[in-house]
Amino acid sequence: MASTIHCDIVSAEAEIFSGDAAMVVVPGEEGELGIAPRHAPLLTRLVPGQVRVILPEGEEKFYYISGGLLEIQPHVVTVLSDTAQRAGDLDEAAALKAKEEAEKAIKDRTAGMEVAQAQAQLAEAMAQLAALERFRKQLKR
Repeated sequence: MASTIHCDIVSAEAEIFSGDAAMVVVPGEEGELGIAPRHAPLLTRLVPGQVRVILPEGEEKFYYISGGLLEIQPHVVTVLSDTAQRAGDLDEAAALKAKEEAEKAIKDRTAGMEVAQAQAQLAEAMAQLAALERFRKQLKR
């Protein structure tokens, strides 16, 4: 049997995924981070984006997180996020609307939304749309 690492993806509301993985890819502050079995211990912050869990059989599962924390132990990786969803459960219309509102607020600096808040909302919306796109590409395979 191939070497695996246990992965838990947890949001404030519920546990989204718990199981063994051959590899886990997360959106770190410095870029994507790939975690394989027996990875060195690490604690780091995550940015909004997609988490990819590659199962031992080779199947890939996609999840969206709004940012959070990542804890890695040699045989366990834990993703803690305020918001986490399966990529297939994301609402594309809501993400597109949030993206448009954030872009408008950034362009029109007199809007009620702060620029930093608008940039954060834009990053989350773009990450949701990217997760949906990758999920759809996987379904077409």
